[in-house]
Amino acid sequence: MSPRPSAGARAITGVGLYFSCNGFVFAALLPWYPLLVQRLGLSSWEFGLVVASFALGAIVSSVVPAHLISRFGANAVVVGGTVLLGLSAATTAWSVNGWMMAICLFLVGFFDAIVDVAQNVVGIGVQESLSRVILSSMHALWSLGGLVSGALATIAAANGMDMRLHLALITVASIIVILLARRLIGDAVLRSSSATSSIDDIAEVDAGPSAEAGSSEGAGAKQPSSRRAILLMALLAVVAICGTAVEDIANNWSALAAVEFSGMSAATAGIAFSVVIGSQCLGRFSGDILVQRFGSGRIARLGGGLIALGGLGAVTAFEPIQLLVGLGMMGYGSATLVPGALGAAAHLPGVGRAGGVTLVNWIMRIGFLGTSPLVGVIAGLGNLRWGLSVLIVIGAVTMVFAGRLGGRPLRSG
Repeated sequence: MSPRPSAGARAITGVGLYFSCNGFVFAALLPWYPLLVQRLGLSSWEFGLVVASFALGAIVSSVVPAHLISRFGANAVVVGGTVLLGLSAATTAWSVNGWMMAICLFLVGFFDAIVDVAQNVVGIGVQESLSRVILSSMHALWSLGGLVSGALATIAAANGMDMRLHLALITVASIIVILLARRLIGDAVLRSSSATSSIDDIAEVDAGPSAEAGSSEGAGAKQPSSRRAILLMALLAVVAICGTAVEDIANNWSALAAVEFSGMSAATAGIAFSVVIGSQCLGRFSGDILVQRFGSGRIARLGGGLIALGGLGAVTAFEPIQLLVGLGMMGYGSATLVPGALGAAAHLPGVGRAGGVTLVNWIMRIGFLGTSPLVGVIAGLGNLRWGLSVLIVIGAVTMVFAGRLGGRPLRSG
């Protein structure tokens, strides 16, 4: 039985608060990095190693989210994980040396990965229960939460506010918001969507047939399905990595490209980053409508084309307009890749919803580590234009593997 429209609207609002709260907590820490580096006396290479602990924590989380979701339910994992994420971020402000900061960031990455998987599982469950695509918009709300939080932290730092007080307030606010979100989602939608899937299927992928197979014949039948599930997970992760690669390049290289390629001043080059993230946010909001009508695969293939064309425009730019248009095409094109890959991962054969989302998310984060080093190596051998030419390859790879997201639209029930 479908949930009442009012219950569905409340559930969508609750999931939106989940995503925006996650972005809000994470981004609250980033603007304080320069002050932490100054206070702790970290060199550039030391800081690079310290912040790498965030990605390491996310990777170490591995299949932990799926096990927690199986035992406690996805909503409980989002709530508990957000509390621990906020406390870890707030504790970072009390770091007395690089080692303590690295440990705190490791925990931030660990809990962020867990919350990320759980909130996507809830979002997919609500999406399916309502027969309405919402996941791209949820990821857009994550971006908006991050933008708002980053702006607040920047204002706080500029006005001399103590970072420990600021991050403590952010933690308190996030706990209030996440509890409100949980209340809005309620139980009616969860019962109809079966959002908390079993861990049995993912155990088969990791360790062979489960004990519940019952007979050797059943076990033999499931093993090929597990191998196929692993292959499909890897292919979906490729699409997700293409999406995160565009984000990573925007974070680390877009401003530098604006200075080197188009002669923009360092003071105004940050607009390049804003164009990518802003266009991606718009793409995620409009992506739900497009995916609903045309299907994830077709929209992802179109997105790959936009990434390739935008990358070509950016690396051949000698003035700001062409560069910014190219960056905007990249951001818009990448918008639905990660939500689409995670949504498809929830329906992998032989893998439960939580297991599929967990493993694709995990592989995606491993791939995320290599993007900027690859650009840097190529740029070192040639120049930044050659380094950013990987965007053209990313777009082409997306077009090749986009079909793995599925070609059929989700029809309203």
